[in-house]
Amino acid sequence: MTVEDFPVEHVTLHGERVAYRRAGKGPVLLLLHGIAGSSRTWIPAMRLLQHDYTVIAPDFLGHGESAKPHGDYSLGNHASNTRDFLDVLDIERATIVGQSFGGGVALQFAYQFPEICERLVLVDAGGLGREVNLMLRLVTLPGAEYVFPVVFPAFAGRYGRSVAQFLERRGIHNPAAGEIWSSYESLTDATNRRGFVRTMRAVIDPGGQSVSAVTRLYLAAHMPTLIVWGDRDKIIPVEHAHQAHAVMPNSRLAVMEGIGHFPHAEDPEGFVEILVDFLRTTEPSSFTREELRELRRNGG
Repeated sequence: MTVEDFPVEHVTLHGERVAYRRAGKGPVLLLLHGIAGSSRTWIPAMRLLQHDYTVIAPDFLGHGESAKPHGDYSLGNHASNTRDFLDVLDIERATIVGQSFGGGVALQFAYQFPEICERLVLVDAGGLGREVNLMLRLVTLPGAEYVFPVVFPAFAGRYGRSVAQFLERRGIHNPAAGEIWSSYESLTDATNRRGFVRTMRAVIDPGGQSVSAVTRLYLAAHMPTLIVWGDRDKIIPVEHAHQAHAVMPNSRLAVMEGIGHFPHAEDPEGFVEILVDFLRTTEPSSFTREELRELRRNGG
């Protein structure tokens, strides 16, 4: 099943165009992508999930085919926009699935809007520790954006697409490399680079991840939570998964062997099997504002 089977749709949100893909019927799964990614990354998983679930994958502002405005690219603003996006689509509740940066947004969403979040699924998620790949830290250095036209020349994107198509025709397929190349290709566009830099600097500084949800994970103690991680993730270490699981005693942890930073793309069948088992064996959260208030008062 190709990209054309999951066509991009658009809605206008606060005057900005937001792109998304949608398929299936049933309980709603909202799929949030990582930095420099797009809804396209979820297509292999959407293909498998659409028979039993409504799957919706938006492009964050500054990414994919959504608008790239100047403005607030913080986790909080992305979470608020995600809430408003669901509202525009007339969706009252959903299971929130976030990968990498999208995992950070999912954490923020669950914290800000627990009454909307039925379950929380974190896939190699950001926001769970300081450590992150050196290359991502370098991007946040002052003036880094001025060398981007040299590092990400437009012709490289065109050349890369040709090479990828050549290899695909000969049966050579590497999903992890494909995801990384797709991110690289997106950064050959100047408007995408601006959105990328603004997003990066909202969550990472030269020392590592600057935003952490660790001290607030107790607030999700009563929400069904699944943590999925690749044991070969070179971008965000798998130790973050174990640390998060340790402070979320009701969470479920699945570490996928031989998988890197993109479990949903590298092994969509294995990822979907883990996700569907979690969905079928847990009940949607009935978390109320009153319960959240009590947790805050008690500090855990």
